[in-house]
Amino acid sequence: MAKMNFGGVIENVVTREEFSLAKAREELKNETIAVLGYGVQGPGQSLNLRDNGFNVIVGQRPGKTYDKAVADGWVPGETLFSIEEAAKRGTIVMCLLSDAAVMAVWPTIKPYLTTGKTLYFSHGFAITWSDRTGCVPPTDIDVIMVAPKGSGTSLRTMFLEGRGINSSYAIYQDFTGKAYDKTIALGIGIGSGYLFETTFQREATSDLTGERGSLMGAIQGLLLAQYEVLRENGHTPSEAFNETVEELTQSLMPLFAAKGMDWMYANCSTTAQRGALDWMGPFHDAIKPVMQKLYASVKCGNEAQISIDSNSKPDYREKLEEELRQLRESEMWQTAVTVRKLRPENN
Repeated sequence: MAKMNFGGVIENVVTREEFSLAKAREELKNETIAVLGYGVQGPGQSLNLRDNGFNVIVGQRPGKTYDKAVADGWVPGETLFSIEEAAKRGTIVMCLLSDAAVMAVWPTIKPYLTTGKTLYFSHGFAITWSDRTGCVPPTDIDVIMVAPKGSGTSLRTMFLEGRGINSSYAIYQDFTGKAYDKTIALGIGIGSGYLFETTFQREATSDLTGERGSLMGAIQGLLLAQYEVLRENGHTPSEAFNETVEELTQSLMPLFAAKGMDWMYANCSTTAQRGALDWMGPFHDAIKPVMQKLYASVKCGNEAQISIDSNSKPDYREKLEEELRQLRESEMWQTAVTVRKLRPENN
């Protein structure tokens, strides 16, 4: 474990150089890794582990997702089982089901979490708000987490490109005394770029804040507000979209991802510099109170409860599909369809 300086704050970080793939394989050579769920994170993590030479099986209910697992090479009765059977066979049970699904199957899988096994999550939700989810693990197992900071699709894509997504890791319960080595070995096995230390509670609160904030909720709100103002003032859909989304995602984001926003500020026109420096303050001051309200709602468990309540309603799926349809069919994202078709790589 290395000590790294992040803006003056020292944090624990583990890299692939100090904890090699060979070391990870050795650590887990006697383990059967059972991946429960083949939806969002399941495919990327299980396939990366399999390709890296670990003993992996998958547990999934029958249906389209089960069929996808078969198409990906998991063999029914050999490496693909029911969720219950996989949990029974696994010495490391990787619970990669959705938060709602974890709560639903918890009474089914808990009896298979026998002494000395390892329960693995990629999100702290179920454990952090166990008073609401009912997911209280036995005391005689290890409970650990590796949380890739990106989608399962990105984890798999970057793995195939020889790269890796950064992941956080946490140990909630160390019954065997070997939880740390198993955690890092799994993190390396799934293809993490590097791993940084956290806790289940910090991961859950930061993750929910990020999803509702700068990663999805806030960015959609910001983009839509600018797009609407441009349209209300006579700009065409194409112009409004290009100035709001296309330039950001296709030109600027790759640059400040590689070099930082400070570099971006230093390497744009003087007009852009002046405007960005003058307006970042008002935007910060307007947004921070909303972000503080959001974080408080996450930390107290209100956002978790909203999610639990919504997912438990019988018409949840229908209402969700309607909300997603409205987003998909909005003018801004319908304009995006045309703009993407016009990109040079598509012509």
